[in-house]
Amino acid sequence: MSDKNNLRIVSLVPSLTELLIDLGLKDQLVGRTRFCIHPEDQVQDIPIMGGTKNPNIQRILDAEPDLIIANDEENRKEDVEALMKKVPVYVTHINTIVEALHEIENLGDRLNVQKTAQNLVSEIQYLLSESEATSPINTAYFIWREPWMVAANHTYIHDVLRHYQLTNCFSDYSRYPEIELQQLKEASPELVLLSSEPYPFKEKHISEIKEYVPNAHIELINGEWFSWYGSGMLKGFKELNAWRRKIKI
Repeated sequence: MSDKNNLRIVSLVPSLTELLIDLGLKDQLVGRTRFCIHPEDQVQDIPIMGGTKNPNIQRILDAEPDLIIANDEENRKEDVEALMKKVPVYVTHINTIVEALHEIENLGDRLNVQKTAQNLVSEIQYLLSESEATSPINTAYFIWREPWMVAANHTYIHDVLRHYQLTNCFSDYSRYPEIELQQLKEASPELVLLSSEPYPFKEKHISEIKEYVPNAHIELINGEWFSWYGSGMLKGFKELNAWRRKIKI
């Protein structure tokens, strides 16, 4: 194995690939997924090792990594277990903003970039403190269509909604439940957010929702603001701070 300052790393988590690069570790990255697209100008020469749900196990092993970064939600258990038989895998668990900040610190410690990681955490905490207290808004956050799926409790998205006083009207559910639009009608949200990812909602989908909640404000939203942790939290929370101040319902 390489020493702590020069580990060969494969990242199977898009948010954490971006984080590792922003922590100054790009030269140690020997593999990424095709969904690892940020920072755009720096990921192009990092070899692609498949997707988050279907990584190319042999290609990863051929890259001879010393460490693989994974996530319990982004990656499948069976893929992680197969890789663990050959290579150390660090599996992150991120369902809240606090957990996301802890993982930045944990990776900073593990990869010997503690100061850079702590500076990043401090910047993110400042942005969080800058979010203005506003009146709660009953909100539904869609991530998929056919079937319709929402972000519910026990997810990072839910915790970001909570921080910005967007009360998740599906908080009685867990993770990413399938729902019928009749359930949306019964939940009576004031605000419906249609995320840009993983399903790329478009303007044409607003009318489908409008039939069931005609009085709700329905908006297409950049999903990265709510779902990308790591250094992506800097851009996400900066944008959310400005966006949230404009929402008047």
